Amino acid sequence: MDWKKEVQKRKESLISDTQEFLQIKSVLDEDSKSDHAPFGEGINKALNFLLEQGQREGFTVKNLDGYAAHIEFGKGEEIVGILCHIDVVPEGDGWMSDPFGAEIRDGKIYARGALDDKGPTMAAFYAMKIVKDLGLSLNKRVRMIIGTDEESDWRCVDHYFKHEEMPALGFAPDADFPIIFAEKGIIDAKLIAKKVKETNTDIVLKSFHSGRRFNMVPDYAEAKLLVNDTNINVSDLFANFLGEFNINGEINTEDKEIIVQIKGVSAHAMEPDNGVNAGILLAMFLKRVFSNGEGHIFINEIVEKFANDTRGVKLHIVSSDEISGELTVNLGIISYEAGEEGYIGVNIRYPVTGDSKAIKEKLGNLPYFELTEFNDSKPHHVDAGHPLIKTLQKVYENQTGEKAELISIGGGTYARSLQAGVAFGPLFPGRPDIAHQKDEYIEMEDLLKAASIYAEAIYELAK
Repeated sequence: MDWKKEVQKRKESLISDTQEFLQIKSVLDEDSKSDHAPFGEGINKALNFLLEQGQREGFTVKNLDGYAAHIEFGKGEEIVGILCHIDVVPEGDGWMSDPFGAEIRDGKIYARGALDDKGPTMAAFYAMKIVKDLGLSLNKRVRMIIGTDEESDWRCVDHYFKHEEMPALGFAPDADFPIIFAEKGIIDAKLIAKKVKETNTDIVLKSFHSGRRFNMVPDYAEAKLLVNDTNINVSDLFANFLGEFNINGEINTEDKEIIVQIKGVSAHAMEPDNGVNAGILLAMFLKRVFSNGEGHIFINEIVEKFANDTRGVKLHIVSSDEISGELTVNLGIISYEAGEEGYIGVNIRYPVTGDSKAIKEKLGNLPYFELTEFNDSKPHHVDAGHPLIKTLQKVYENQTGEKAELISIGGGTYARSLQAGVAFGPLFPGRPDIAHQKDEYIEMEDLLKAASIYAEAIYELAK
C-alpha cells in the first residue's frame, strides 16, 4: 500500500480542515462553561467541529457530556486507541500573526495548537479516514479518544474512562517521533506564603503577578510598588538590570506608585531552560530594591529557591535516571497582593524511577511556604520489547528509512492513560519544539508525513 500517495490525494482538504480547526480558540474558559461545555464554549466548539467531521465521514461518534468524546470504526473485541486532545494553552504575547489565524507562511501553518495537539489530531483523523475509505480488513476497532482538558487537570480523561472501556493498546500523536516509550512523572504543587508581620518600609510591594499555567514558563511579569522614599531611583536600577540580562521591560510611574514589567520567553514546562522565566527575573530585580518587609521576604524566598535553578538543587529534590534523565522544576505562577494570601505554582517533572513521596516531603518542609495542593501524575514506561513498540518501529522505519530510536520526555501525554500506550510524533528529529511558545507552527510537509505514518500504524495495529 502506498500510504504517502493516499495522503497526497487528500492534501488540500487535510490542510484546509486543519486551518479551520486551528482557527477555533479552544482555550480553557471558566467564564463560559456550562453543562454542555464544562471547559468553555471555545473548547466545546472545537469538539463539535471534529465530531461533525467524523459523522460526515461515516464514523461512529459519541460525546460524553462535553468532557471527552470518541470517533470509531471497525469491528472486534479489542480497541486500538488514538489519544488526542483539542484544548490548547493560552496564546501568550509577541506573535507575528494572529495566534488563531492559522496563517500559512513558508510552508508552515502558524497557530496555537498547530503542533500541540490540533494539527496532529487532524493528521490522525485523516489517517483513520484513509484506512476506512480503503475498506481494509481489520480485526480490531480503531477509536480516536478526544480529550478537552489535557493542558490543565485531565478531568476529561477521568470522566471518559469512568464510562468507556480501556483500549488494549494505542498511541498519542502529541510529542516526538520516533517513539516515546517513557514519560516522566508530573507534579503540580501550590504553595501558600506564610503570613509575616509587615514593618515600615521605604518601598511596599503592592502586587506581583506572573504566569497563568503550571506547565508554561511565564513570558510576562508585573509588579506594583509604593515608594515612600523619593531618594530611591527605581528607574535607573531597572534600566541597569535590563541591560545586564539583555531582556525587555518597562517601568511607569503614577504618583508614588511604580509599575514594573518584564518580558520573558514562553516555553513548555518539561524543559524550562528553553524559555526565559519573566517572574523569576522580576523577583531578582525586586530583591535588589527591597531591604525589608513582607514583600521583601516573599521575593527573597522566590529568588533563593528558584533563581538560576531548573533542576531542584535549591529545593533539595535533585534526581535522574538513565531511562528518562533529570528532574526539572518550573515556577509557573507567582501571585501576590499586599494584605492577602500570596502563593506560587510549581511544576515538577521527575524521572521514571523518581520518588514523588520524597519530593512532597521536601516541599512540605519549606520554612516560608506551606504546601496546600500536590497533584501527582505517575511516570509511564512501556517495555522496549512490547509488540506495540515493535510494530511502530517497523512502520516508522518503513516510511522514513531512519532507525526508530526509543526516547523519553518530560512532557505528559495521554499515552500514560493506557497500560500499553506510547507517544508517537508528530515532531520529527531535528525539528525545533515550539509547542507552548509564540509563533507555534507545524510544517505542512510534516503534517502530511505524519498522516501517512499514522495510517500505516493504524492498519498494522488493527489488522
